[in-house]
Amino acid sequence: MKKIGIFYGSTTGTTESVAEQIASALGVDSSDVHNVGNTNAQSAADYEVLVLGSSTWGAGDLQDDWNDFLEKLAAIPLNGKKIALFGCGDAMSFGSTFCDAVGTIYDKLQDKGASFIAPVDPSDYSYDASTAEVAGELVGLLIDENNESDKTEQRIQNWTNQLKTEI
Repeated sequence: MKKIGIFYGSTTGTTESVAEQIASALGVDSSDVHNVGNTNAQSAADYEVLVLGSSTWGAGDLQDDWNDFLEKLAAIPLNGKKIALFGCGDAMSFGSTFCDAVGTIYDKLQDKGASFIAPVDPSDYSYDASTAEVAGELVGLLIDENNESDKTEQRIQNWTNQLKTEI
C-alpha cells in the first residue's frame, strides 16, 4: 500500500479522534498521524497519499491551526499525490456552512497537481449548504458528532473501505 500521512487540525479533540479512527481503519501508524498545529507542512512531501482533516468554526472557517499550514502546504509540489479529505461540523447549528473548512482545503489545493479521491454521496446528510459539496457530491467524509454521532463509525468504515480501493 502507498505511504499514507494523515494531517488534521482539531480544537476540541473531535477531529483528532476522527483522524485516529481513520488511521486505525487504514492501518496507518500513529507516527504518520500529524496535528497541523505542531507539524511542518514540508513533511507532507514524504507521503504518496495525504488524508487531510479540519473542523469548521464560526460561519465556515478553517480550524485555526490550518491557516498557516494550508498556505505552506499549497507551496509544496503535490504532483502525483492523492488527497482524501475529511472534516467535522455541526449541520444543525451551522447548516448553511456545514464542514465548509473541507471545501476551503479542496479549493486551495485543487490546482496543485494532486488528484482528489474518495468523494461521498451527500444523500445521507442533512444540511442546507456546504462548500464541501461540488458537482453533486461531497469532496470528502463529513462528520457531525453533535447531531449524528450514531452514524460516525459506519461513515468512517464505509469511507476508509472506499479509500483502500482508490489508493
